[in-house]
Amino acid sequence: MAPAAAGYFRRLTRKLTEDIDQLDAEEMAETSEASGARRACDCSRGEEVTMFGRLRSVEACSRAANANIEAEFFDGTDTVTLLWIGRRKIAGIEPGKTLLVRGRVGERDGRKIVYNPYYELRDDS
Repeated sequence: MAPAAAGYFRRLTRKLTEDIDQLDAEEMAETSEASGARRACDCSRGEEVTMFGRLRSVEACSRAANANIEAEFFDGTDTVTLLWIGRRKIAGIEPGKTLLVRGRVGERDGRKIVYNPYYELRDDS
């Protein structure tokens, strides 16, 4: 069997037998790296970063008079919380959307967070 054909069958077998979430994470990490963005797992508190990933969840938090939108961002290597303060809704910010995000990484309750990040919606294909 030709090496190209063997490689194709190896990748096909892997796609059929591996965990879908694991494959999605690996694909997202590769896409993130190819875009020139920083991997979330390599980001640390205080750094200004650009990351590429997908929103896993989006929640509007209306604590008293404060309106916030909190989203879980995943790039295939780690999750980062994105928090827009003073917003009740942002068009296009919904689970499953792919974003390029820029901002300064902070820390809240031991987890990475970016407050009021700049974002660009990207094509999901």
